[in-house]
Amino acid sequence: MTDSTGTRLPSLTGLRFVAAGMVFGFHASIEGVFADPGTSAAVGQAFSRAGFFGVEFFFVLSGFILTWTARRDDTRRGFWGRRARKIYPNHVVTWAVAILLALWAGQAVGWQVLPNLLLVHAWAPVPEVLNSANIVAWSLACEVLFYALFPVLHAGIRRIRVDRLWWWAGGVVALVFTMPLIAQSLPADPQVPTPGGPMSFYAIWFVYLFPPTRVLEFVLGMFVARIVRDGRWTPPSLGVAGLVAGLAYLAAFTVPYLYCKVAIALVPLALVIASAAAADARGAFSPFRSRGMVWLGEISFAFYLLHWLVLVHGHRLLGTTWGLLGGAAVLALALAVTVLLSWALHVTVERPLTRPKQHTDLPAR
Repeated sequence: MTDSTGTRLPSLTGLRFVAAGMVFGFHASIEGVFADPGTSAAVGQAFSRAGFFGVEFFFVLSGFILTWTARRDDTRRGFWGRRARKIYPNHVVTWAVAILLALWAGQAVGWQVLPNLLLVHAWAPVPEVLNSANIVAWSLACEVLFYALFPVLHAGIRRIRVDRLWWWAGGVVALVFTMPLIAQSLPADPQVPTPGGPMSFYAIWFVYLFPPTRVLEFVLGMFVARIVRDGRWTPPSLGVAGLVAGLAYLAAFTVPYLYCKVAIALVPLALVIASAAAADARGAFSPFRSRGMVWLGEISFAFYLLHWLVLVHGHRLLGTTWGLLGGAAVLALALAVTVLLSWALHVTVERPLTRPKQHTDLPAR
């Protein structure tokens, strides 16, 4: 990953796999591979916020990287073409695999899978549509909106005076924190179980799944990129940023549920992204810059799209539960299989379609 001035940002590539791994941990923790209820509950509790943090990292990173690497001579058609080649081929392949696996498992496949294919399903608060085919693709519906809006958003943000960037960024953060309040005005029924008790499905959808709501995180990433690149802020070390993010994760267990899904992680994750970019720019130490981490980051988009299918259908194929060591071994196997399949998808589908006109603006998960 390189910016328009030639500065490489490999740490951000490596961090992408960390974020994808958090989503994997979340889904693995709810798959129910442990026979002991206490172990299952403890693992589920520990990873219950990990998926939220992982997805939000990607949304903020998208805005940051696209702004950091934006070129003035780029065209909207060229930009949208690169984004489409990055997202849709992998999505179509994993969508088709999800359909085949569902049929193999004896599940009904109806019209609900079509909005998933078109990446418009997150706009509808309809559970059977949101949960169709490859359910993790809901975040791509958000990314599609981000990319559609980026040329206009970037043109506007680029015109903002540098001395006002912090005020705009603060306003975006404030808006994110108001979303749970707005969500409480939505219909209370139907309700779904959450760690904090039953909650309106519509409220959760509005805060976590609705693409226009998630645009705010993307926009904050854009502002942070400008603030750092224009010299308005020197981020702290990656160690300090990581500590803040870790404390935010602990805090996510203490705040109301709607706030733990998005708001509580927003600023800490933006801090991690800014600190990683600054570390690469000045050559400071970063554990995410190694060849192995960068390679894992490069396949992380494919990993994200495949991991849920491997976990769910792999568990269905094996068809049992295990003790602590057995369950951990099964999850480690699922992780290894997902990495191998992700590498294959990246090499055979993603890389050939993006390399001919590759611009290192954003590997999009």
